[in-house]
This record gives sequence, C-alpha cells and structure tokens, in this order.
Amino acid sequence: MAPATPTASPRPLALLLVLLILCFVSPDQLAVHGQPDALGFISIDCGIADGTSYSDESTQGLRFVSDAGFVDAGTGTNADINPPYNDRDLAPRYLNVRYFPTAGAGARSCYTLRGLSPRARYLVRGSFYYGNHDSLNRPPTFDLYLGVNRWATVNFTAADDIVILEATVVSQADFLQVCLVDMGRGTPFISGLDLRPLKAAMYPEATVNQSLFLLSLRRPAAKFTVNRYHFWRPASAYRVFRYPFDPHDRIWQSYGDIAPWTNITTAATVDVSNSNSSGEPSVVVQSAATPVNGSRLDFSWSPDNYLNNDNGNPAYLLLLYFAELQQLQSNALRRFDILVDGASWNGSQSYSPKYLSAEVVERMVVQGSGQHTVSLVATPEATLPPILNAFEIYSVRQMTGIATDNGDAKAMMAIRTMYMLKKNWMGDPCAPKAFAWDGLNCSYSSSSPAYITALKLASSMLTGAVNPSFGDLKSLQYLDLSNNSLSGPIPDFLAQMPSLTYLDLSSNKLSGSIPAALLQKHQNGSLVLRIDNNANICDNGASTCAQDDKKKNRTLAIAVAVPIAVATLLFVAAILILHRRRNKQDTWMTKNARLNSHRERSNIFENRQFSYKELKLITANFREEIGRGGFGLVFLGYLENESPVAVKTHSKTSSQGDKEFQYEAQHLSRVHHRNLVSLIGYCKDKKHLALVYEYMHGGDLEDRLRGEASVTMPLSWHRRLKIALDSAQGLEYLHKSCQPPLIHRDVKTKNILLSADLEAKISDFGLMKVFAG
Repeated sequence: MAPATPTASPRPLALLLVLLILCFVSPDQLAVHGQPDALGFISIDCGIADGTSYSDESTQGLRFVSDAGFVDAGTGTNADINPPYNDRDLAPRYLNVRYFPTAGAGARSCYTLRGLSPRARYLVRGSFYYGNHDSLNRPPTFDLYLGVNRWATVNFTAADDIVILEATVVSQADFLQVCLVDMGRGTPFISGLDLRPLKAAMYPEATVNQSLFLLSLRRPAAKFTVNRYHFWRPASAYRVFRYPFDPHDRIWQSYGDIAPWTNITTAATVDVSNSNSSGEPSVVVQSAATPVNGSRLDFSWSPDNYLNNDNGNPAYLLLLYFAELQQLQSNALRRFDILVDGASWNGSQSYSPKYLSAEVVERMVVQGSGQHTVSLVATPEATLPPILNAFEIYSVRQMTGIATDNGDAKAMMAIRTMYMLKKNWMGDPCAPKAFAWDGLNCSYSSSSPAYITALKLASSMLTGAVNPSFGDLKSLQYLDLSNNSLSGPIPDFLAQMPSLTYLDLSSNKLSGSIPAALLQKHQNGSLVLRIDNNANICDNGASTCAQDDKKKNRTLAIAVAVPIAVATLLFVAAILILHRRRNKQDTWMTKNARLNSHRERSNIFENRQFSYKELKLITANFREEIGRGGFGLVFLGYLENESPVAVKTHSKTSSQGDKEFQYEAQHLSRVHHRNLVSLIGYCKDKKHLALVYEYMHGGDLEDRLRGEASVTMPLSWHRRLKIALDSAQGLEYLHKSCQPPLIHRDVKTKNILLSADLEAKISDFGLMKVFAG
C-alpha cells in the first residue's frame, strides 16, 4: 500500500488565507486631538465622516467638525437618520448620529474638549435626535455626565423628539469631558456637542463647585426644549436667535403665542450694558410680552425630568430681562411687583423698567419638587400693564464629585494615547469609583482629588519607549509594565518618582544599562526592581552598552529604509521561493531540526513533569486567565527562574478529551522548530491534566488583527510579511521534515502566536493528523 502523501492536505489553502489576512487588513489612522476655533468655540457634528467639516448657513458660517480627535478613534459608530424622520426641516447635525455599542450597563463613552482655560466659565451643549437611526424604533434612555458629575438622564417621548441640554460650568483644568453612560436601556448616542466661552462677569452663580443646568421643559409652541425664551411674535414667524446675534451662541427661542398676551416691539437699539453680567443680545430684548386686557402676566414651570434632581429639594435660578420699549408720556406709569409663588422677590419694592436700557432681575428659589409660578402684577397706581422681554430658568446643582488630580489625569490620558490602549479607559481615571479604569488603584479623599497609587499594565501589548508621562504620576507606588514589547533604554525619570516602591519591567525588549540612581534605590531597599528577561539589558560597562546601541541603530536604519513596494515584491517572491525550493529546504530543515531544538528551547525546565500543586504555585492559584479554547482555560504563570509560561488546563466540560491531550503532548515532545510553540512540560496528576508552554508575549494573531481595527499599533508591511513567512516555515517543517509527516488540521489566526518581537509560532496541535505508511 502506497504511503499517504502530505500534499493532499488543505494546508496551502489555509496558509494562503493567513497571508491574505495579514496583507490586506489596513491599519487605523491616528487620532488628532481637536481644539477650539478662532472664536474659542468647539462645534462638533457627531456622526459625519472623520476628518470632515462644513460651514453652517444658519449660524452665518460657524464651522462644524467631525468628532475625530474629541473621542477615541474606533469608539462608536456613525449612522444616518432613517426616513421619514430625515424629512423634517433640520439642521445638518440632526441628520446623523454617533452611537456607542458597549459591553453593557455601566459602560461610559466620553468626549474630551481640550484647549480650555482653567477656572474659566463655559457653556456646554449636547444635542440629541434619535430619528430611528438604528431601525429599532426604540428610543434609548441613558445618562449624561459632565466630568465626574451626573448631568442629566436623556430620554424621549417620541422618535422625532429633539433634546437639547445646556450647562454653564467652570472648568477646573485645561480640558473638560462629557460622557454618555449606558444604563442597559438602549444604546447611547449623540447628534452634536458644543462648547462656548463666556465672559468672566457672566453667570457668576456658576463656580468650581456649582453648575447651572438650563431647564429643558417642552412647550407645544417651542421648537426646542431649552428654557431660554424671547417674546417676538407672531408664532407663524418663529424665530430662533443664536450666533451671530448672540456672540456666545446661546439659543433664544420664541415662547409662542399666548391668547391673553400681545407684544410690543421697537426698531431702536436697546442698551444692554447695564445687564452685562448676563450678556443678552440687544435683539432679544427689542420685543416684550404684555397682557392684552389685564394687569398681570403669569408663567409657570415644573421640575425637569431630564435633570431629575436627586435631593428632592431643587434650587432654581431665574433670570428675568426687562427693558421699556415705549416712550411713555408724563402721566403714564408702568410699575409692577415681581412675585414668585405668591411672594415678592425683593420684599415690598415694586419695579419699573428703564427706557431702551435692559436690566436683569434674578432670584434664587429653593423649593420642593412641585410647580412654581412667576407673576408680574401691576401696582395700584400703574397705568400700564407689566412687560417681560426674555427669561431663563436654571437648575442649580452642587458638583460634589471629586475628580482625579489634574496632573495624574493628564498623564493617564497621554499614556492611553501613546500606547493606544482601549480597555475601559474613558473619562476620568479614578472617578466615579464605579467607572474607575481597569488596572488602576486610586486613593480617595472626601475633600481633595483622587491620586493614582498603582498602575498594572502587564501583558497589555505596549510597544515603543517607556513614556515620560509615567514620571508625572507623583503618588504612584506600584508600576507593573512586565510582559510587553517596550524598547529603548530604561529612562532615568523612573528613579525620580518620589513615591515609587515597586517597579516591574521584566519580559520586555529594553536595552542599555540600568540607571545608577535606580540601582541605588534597589540596593538600599527602597525599591523592588524586576528587569529580568530583557535580552538587551547590559551591565553598566560602557563599552558593551555602546556596542549594543550601535548594532541597534544599524538595524533600525535598515528597517526604516525598506519601502512598502519592496516589501510587496518580497511577499510575492517568498511564495515562489517556497514553491521552487521545497526539496532543498526539506533537506536543510531535516539536518538542522536538532540544532534548532537546542537553540530555541533554552529553558532548564523543558520536558518537566509538574504536579498539580506546582501548577497552583506558579500560576498563583490560577489567578490570571490569558485565554481559553476547546481544551480549557489558559493561565499565566512564572517558573522558579521567573520565566513566564502559559499553562493550558483541561476542563471537565471540554470538547477535547484525554485523547487530544495525549496527541498534543506527544506531538510537542517530538517537534522542535523556531516557528512552533515549545512545550516546557506537562501535568498528569490524577484527574488534573495540563500542558505548560513557553509564554508568547505578543498574544495570538487573531486578537492582534482585531485590535488593529480599533486602534492598536499597526503592523508594518515588512512585519506582516515576516509573520507570514514564519507561519509558512513552521507549517512546512511539520509537513515535510517530521517523520512521519504531521498535518495541522486547525490552521487559523487564533492558533498563530506572536513573541514579544512579533515572531510567529504555530500552536494548538491537538487536532493534528499523522500521515504514516
């Protein structure tokens, strides 16, 4: 009977698939941080294509930009409004949204507005129009946060509702964050986000510890929910005043027609300098409401369901704008009392507006959650009814949330950007506690900012140099950067971190000498320092380090000089070489298989039989899960010499049983190649089965490629080619050089593992097939 031929295997097809995936997954573009425009405005249309912008006609040229640079790249998805909701007469920003599919309730997605002046006052506005963008016809409900404090709960009564929320805040730093929080009641989304600087004298009630939230009560005649009204009529000529009429781009909308009211207008300019603290535009107060027949004017409001004050005793700030628009005769008198819930706002004193000179009257009202009414009532001696030119109503709320220290927060954002980390790293690093970033420990105080005390970034696929921003974490005591691909020298600033007592840089690609100050701290016992498994770390001999640096510089220069075109040609040539020289390569690989085995398997614990007790010890009782598959769970462990290993345990519910376990152990014990994962040892202790592999710092290729789509350090073209060739060499060795030949029947990107320097190795041999005679 003729021996089975390995050439009948499906391996070439699987390899071709791997090569295609490697070469045609495109890397993401890096985010560019957005900044205010020349006016100090930030105007974001959430949902337009990244990097695009347009000039808005309704605001006479304000430029609206995409949210690229304000939100992490790869975060959220753009969508268009669906018919019939896109047929309304809408501004461009309401025709699309960005929505944020998340891992579930409690996840937050944040916008970061940069370039602000600390302790300056700003208006922040969020706009939301559902419009059935997800084709579900189920408007979601989600929370909106301003920094670490809850702003509002966004909900809708209909799919075509437009919700606009405004806040007046004082920024504590040079950035401000607005976050959408998933409540498990639909996917959060946003249509637009604006930031407008305000003059120092405006809205003095807004402080670092207190913000103003404009009420968002619906009126049948009003276009938007914002409770900032003027009294131009008629309603058929509905008018909204914003920029450029209002230099701060506040939205002033018409209150609408009220049957018992009429209005008075003037074409004359109204002096607004006397009410400079509110900064209302002149056009807004050039019209006023007044009763048709009668001596009083009333309007009411109720608690805002969006703001949903938690204390049950909300405080309101009323801003009432008055200006006399008629030149009164000597015997005419307009005088009225201003009552709030029936009580005079300033005792017994009545009020008379000044001719063509605007004033603002304000009153803080602390009441329960019921309805409140403002009444303007003519005094007995008055000959003319009261008037009202405009008004605003704010909810006043203490900002009790305590954020992360500004320096720590900026350092963490820089680290996130540098290494393009995803995780749950959105918004403030430490606060609120429920949203604290993974891998951080923070110290909290009731009266001072939170500080970061521990940062655990082991096995986080970090590449490049150790970022200087780590040195800005002045309260950091514990820093774990192990099992990554960090390169370059160990920086001196690590020795200058005042609180650092534990530093783990093991299992990276660091090079050069250890800073003397860092060694001194380690030697005097003030710092635990781990730097093992960095092949290019040399002792402090200057000549040795200098030689290493020269080699590294030469290698880097060569790598940078290789253009993409050459890499593409090499890719094609590699396939031809593999095909034409298969026989020659078979002979070479057979002769050198034993040499490769000796070279690649340098660990002194190879082929070791572990007890289950030893496995619990080296994995810290199976603490850190790093993977799972058909065989069971995989855990990170450390041998006695602190070398990292991957421990694959057999699960009782596994679809693969003792037979597959024995196959994998058997195959791994006899195949030795630089592009095959090495077996360190195994465990067969009563009912416990496990395999102990060399640990692959770069993870698996599937996760690496998936990570590139959501911003991970992209693979260069020559690196993709190298990974493809490594995979081909490993498969070719199994296919041609093993006796009898072995065919890997589960070739996929999940089973191609990467070392710290992205060398590819084939894994998962449980489903191999032996071709025997």
